[in-house]
Amino acid sequence: MAELKALLIDLIRLEIELWDAVDARLRDDADLQLRDFLLIQVIGSTDSCRVYTLVERSGITVGTASKGVDRLEKAGLCIRRDNPKDRRSPIIELTEEGRRTLAKASAVADKELNDRLASVLSEQELAQLADTIAVLRAPRDAEVR
Repeated sequence: MAELKALLIDLIRLEIELWDAVDARLRDDADLQLRDFLLIQVIGSTDSCRVYTLVERSGITVGTASKGVDRLEKAGLCIRRDNPKDRRSPIIELTEEGRRTLAKASAVADKELNDRLASVLSEQELAQLADTIAVLRAPRDAEVR
């Protein structure tokens, strides 16, 4: 199984390299960290976004999501407003500045990802990679193991 361990190391290194490259480009060109970009993407694409929505879609803890929203709110990128259906769970929305930042950051991230992925792999290879990752990330039945 040595090949699988080498694959694991390569996958981790690739993830770190991609994260670092996109994060650096976002910091330089959009004055935003990747961690915050990932949150404003979810907020911007979700009606009635709540902290729990960020947890579900980002794979982070409630505490991390809440602190992230605090950080974004302090930066003027989002606001919390009362949720008419659940007073304990406010709705999170992007401000106008947040929407502008999301648009700019999306273009920056797209450019870096195109430089790192689309310029190296064909559309077919990218689709195959996406399919393979989806299979690997799919929930496994506990009885299969």
